[in-house]
Amino acid sequence: MTSFKHALMGLLILVVTPAALAEDAIVRIDASTDIQEALQEALILAEPGTTIELPEGTFSFSAALSLDVPDITVRGAGMDKTILTFKNQIAGSEGLLITSDRVSIENLAVEDTPGDGIKAKGVDTVSFRNVRVEWTRGPNAENGAYGLYPVESKNVLIEGSVVKGASDAGIYVGQSQDIIVRNNRAELNVAGIEIENSYRADVYGNTATRNTGGILVFDLPNLPQMGGHSVRVYQNKVVGNDTANFAPPGNIVATVPRGSGIMIMANREVEVFENEIGENASANILLVAYPREYNDPTYNPLPRRIYVHDNKHGRAGWDPDGAVKDLIAPRTGMPVPQIVWDGVVDGFWAGLFGPDDEESVMINEPEGTTFANLQFVKDHILPWGADPDRDIEDYAGSYEFRGPVELPQDKPVAVAENN
Repeated sequence: MTSFKHALMGLLILVVTPAALAEDAIVRIDASTDIQEALQEALILAEPGTTIELPEGTFSFSAALSLDVPDITVRGAGMDKTILTFKNQIAGSEGLLITSDRVSIENLAVEDTPGDGIKAKGVDTVSFRNVRVEWTRGPNAENGAYGLYPVESKNVLIEGSVVKGASDAGIYVGQSQDIIVRNNRAELNVAGIEIENSYRADVYGNTATRNTGGILVFDLPNLPQMGGHSVRVYQNKVVGNDTANFAPPGNIVATVPRGSGIMIMANREVEVFENEIGENASANILLVAYPREYNDPTYNPLPRRIYVHDNKHGRAGWDPDGAVKDLIAPRTGMPVPQIVWDGVVDGFWAGLFGPDDEESVMINEPEGTTFANLQFVKDHILPWGADPDRDIEDYAGSYEFRGPVELPQDKPVAVAENN
């Protein structure tokens, strides 16, 4: 009896040029075939090292796709030319689930998945280049949570991509290590870009606009990987984040105020520099502690060793939302300062005199940048309370952090010299 794999190979040969298989390990999917069947077969049968090429067109899928073969590239004709729509999906939730190493997804779009757009879980070396993930009905609580969603992974590259409409985060990297997110556009999501519980990430050259919050760097309790650290957020354009929060209730991003530019929560060794940040109605930069109860004794809920410098600030704080409206604006007045630190610190003495320099917030911003340390702990300790500290010069200083993230898939290919 012919094996299942042999039968699938027979079907695959109908849509693949034989010479391509033999000579250059490229599987070309024919637009005239059943794309869903042909693509999933190719993802199952491909040998490591294969490139699967998709044609131009809009192709409908009723079931999720999966890839567990390593060393595979899936390449379309362009993010607005090769469109995989999951509007009629009835099986599975995400559009594509990747569980194998050394995978690259390039030059295609995934639209209207009932769950996440493209998820990579537990992989080493994954790249998303020039990929669009979009929910075409716009912001809606029933949209999938995440657009591009690598989690529990290493060596993650996301570049040149566009994500719109995610009900949690458009570009989300969680519990991962060694990450580059660059030159992307995140728009009309709850969180445009989010780095969560991750180690060593560079986020630069991106545009985050018309989200609820532009760029978030969070660390949460009770997860397999905690203690997020070593994140650089630089040379991004984080402007006009004005979309009302549409995350499902109970989700941590449901607490993000509309009009938040960059928000750092419970993370350490975070450097925020050379960004253009403005027209964010709640605040340009928020530095805050984790606000909920937790039962994990190993978790640190405070932002530590945060260095903010050389950013270009525009208007902020004229129409605050959520906790900024309820807790911050009554203490600072209007408009809310461009940079706000809640001043939550660890212990009585730190509450009175501030944290040790090795754990504190350092700020070196252009003259005229408005700032407030809310001094929440000091306000609680002193019987007469404490007003916000607005003297930004008291926080001058710097930290030296690591150099750029280096990824194996982001190195130039050596060219042999002719002798």
